[in-house]
Amino acid sequence: MDLEPSDEQRIVIQTIRRFMQEQIVPLELDLDPDAFFLPPELKDPLVEQVRTMGFYNLDVPVDYGGPAIDLVTRTLIAEETSQHRAGLYAPAYGVFGNAGLAQLYEGTEDQKRRYLYPMLRGEKQGFFALTEPSGGSDPARAIQTRAERDGDEWVLNGSKIFISESDTADFGLVFARTDPTRGRQGITCFIVDTDSPGFFVRRVIHTLRTSMYPSELEFKDLRVPHLNILGKENGGFGLANDVLTRNRIPYSAGCIGVAVAAQRMAIAHAKQRQTFGDLLAHRQAIQWMIVDNEIDIRSSRLLTLAAAGKADHGQPFRFETAMAKLVATEAAGRVVDRSMQIHGGYGVTKDLPLERWYRELRIRRIGEGPSEVQRIIMARDLLLN
Repeated sequence: MDLEPSDEQRIVIQTIRRFMQEQIVPLELDLDPDAFFLPPELKDPLVEQVRTMGFYNLDVPVDYGGPAIDLVTRTLIAEETSQHRAGLYAPAYGVFGNAGLAQLYEGTEDQKRRYLYPMLRGEKQGFFALTEPSGGSDPARAIQTRAERDGDEWVLNGSKIFISESDTADFGLVFARTDPTRGRQGITCFIVDTDSPGFFVRRVIHTLRTSMYPSELEFKDLRVPHLNILGKENGGFGLANDVLTRNRIPYSAGCIGVAVAAQRMAIAHAKQRQTFGDLLAHRQAIQWMIVDNEIDIRSSRLLTLAAAGKADHGQPFRFETAMAKLVATEAAGRVVDRSMQIHGGYGVTKDLPLERWYRELRIRRIGEGPSEVQRIIMARDLLLN
């Protein structure tokens, strides 16, 4: 397998890299170190520039106005757009657009008209609600939110937790149990309007991130029209799992991008910082940390591109995605940790982005399926099939 970028992909990488270095990174000199958003007067011109470049709404299918790019190219772009202070959770501050909730592309024309198209135009915002207080890694057994049919409506009762953007959204995709006897085959996805009676944001949960906190939700006799079932009744698990598996690939690439930026900073610092009359770059302890960083980066990149390549070729890629997500999130954490050590006291200050990456990368080992679950996925394929 040739994992070297094609000539076309090299042009894409160079274009994105130039945009990031010339337009995004300089902006952060005047932003709060924990900023997640750009003010409209800064963001809007950049969005127009991205539209002109042909890269707006990267994750939107071409039939809905997105660019025609494969997953390998998308992975390479994700690595580039994360190489700045806010890049892990706000890559390029959203100027490349947002595909929103990919499950909505499977909706009916009426659902697309009411939810998907307004979301793509930026008129509505949605959230994805799978995780519950009873657990998130095993939704087949953890989901306790119930939905019961009542004529042309369903009545939802239960709760969700760690749901991002749900406190400001207009609607959300809520997964509830509609058949208690069928495990993962008894879960249905509902499109829920947040202004519906019985929808409550119980609390906002403060985490290691400094903005965009997740929330805990509660549903009390919340009525949802039968027409708001997304996909098939009792088919919600497959709808969620397929998209989550695919999304873990650019998710992993974002971690690699942060590691690349941290390594670049570590090398530059080691080449100019002197201790005891000599450069850090000449110290064997520092050299080994730099080399270990590079091993972590390159191995993560190869695994992530391999997963993307299999997906693009229509081959099974669940195992490869699990490995990429596991390795990239854990390796990036090690790279940033070593880079902080090389910078000494400066590494833990907000003058540099390392401390923010350090905090946020710790979340990545849990988000989108924790490391332990990725190992379970791989173990099943190796031992139980």
